[in-house]
Amino acid sequence: MAGIKGLVSLAFAGSIGMTLVILACALPDYQKWWPFFVVIFYVLCPVPTLIARRHTDGTSGTNSACMETAIFITMGFIVSSFALPIVLARASAIAWGACHLTLAGNVIVYLTILGFFTIFDMDDSDYTMW
Repeated sequence: MAGIKGLVSLAFAGSIGMTLVILACALPDYQKWWPFFVVIFYVLCPVPTLIARRHTDGTSGTNSACMETAIFITMGFIVSSFALPIVLARASAIAWGACHLTLAGNVIVYLTILGFFTIFDMDDSDYTMW
């Protein structure tokens, strides 16, 4: 039962993060949808790690060159999703309030993604049967 509560909490947190990103775009004071491009980084962020987990053997652990490269690319996506709204705000393409809402949404969404992978990575959990 605790697993279901965790999954529901992750879904709720992801919804809050996406709501902040959508508010950064849709509030009447902002009215520009440029911050929504961070969603592309949300989608691309877990892909290198998922691919590296498929191609690494279980004996070498997480220190393989493939996993290290995947982590490096993932960090590039994460840094880019935080840098994009800051660069857009500095260029006056979006308002600073939209930048702050997008950054807050980024923190929540990436913590949700981290929590998701932490839950699904545990071997003794009921989630591994999915």
